[in-house]
Amino acid sequence: MTMLLRLALALAFSLLGALPAQAAVTITFWSHELGNSFPHAFFSLRGTVDATGAPVDANYGFTAKSISPALLMGTVKGRLDISKPFYIATSDAQFSYVMTDAQYGDILALVAAWDEKTGDGRYNLNQRNCVHFVQEAARRLGLVGLDHPELMKKPRSYLKTVAQANAGRVTVIGQSGKAYLASLPPLPAAAPSSLAPVAQVPAGTSSTMSSTDS
Repeated sequence: MTMLLRLALALAFSLLGALPAQAAVTITFWSHELGNSFPHAFFSLRGTVDATGAPVDANYGFTAKSISPALLMGTVKGRLDISKPFYIATSDAQFSYVMTDAQYGDILALVAAWDEKTGDGRYNLNQRNCVHFVQEAARRLGLVGLDHPELMKKPRSYLKTVAQANAGRVTVIGQSGKAYLASLPPLPAAAPSSLAPVAQVPAGTSSTMSSTDS
């Protein structure tokens, strides 16, 4: 090997080492069954933004502001819901999808659009509940097979059906939250609290026992 070739290779490797590591934010869709609260669907965002290298670790759901007979009558006030660690650990991770930065931005726009402070916070058990929220997230990702009126109050069944319709495009997980969280590698830098909202995105009101939704 000539000296010139050695120098060229050394320069190439040094340039590669100087490039930022490429990563992405993964959205994971979760369901929670009957227990201390009603069935619920939500999604988490975790990873690193390609463009900036900023770490992301957050989750969002949508629920009614209060549980009362008014839920059965029509539209009530709703809010974003940030799930607590125990709630996530006792939920089920159904499937995940690795997003582009543009898709990540679109999901943040969805969160803002459903936040009562920055968008439309109306909750309707039959037309705008937690399953409708994750349905819209999946729609913004370009997933297919999303319209199942009979499953819009059945988070687990709905998410499993969507995962099947998008086989090969999503990663099916089907694990308990505790097992799935334990399998995740650490983020490359200190992230915000695992349950904190992403910067510049309204977070809604966090509940002490997350998610009284259907």
